[in-house]
Amino acid sequence: MLASLIETCKLNNVEPHGYLTDVLTAFVNRLKQKDINQLLTWNYAR
Repeated sequence: MLASLIETCKLNNVEPHGYLTDVLTAFVNRLKQKDINQLLTWNYAR
């Protein structure tokens, strides 16, 4: 699963380490369910 996330990041020109850090941080900070789509790699903007 992790390899799939990393490769999806690469396909969408997203740096994998930063992406995973931001996603995990968002979950720890109790991201609202309505905002989850923003974390999809093809919607992710840093």
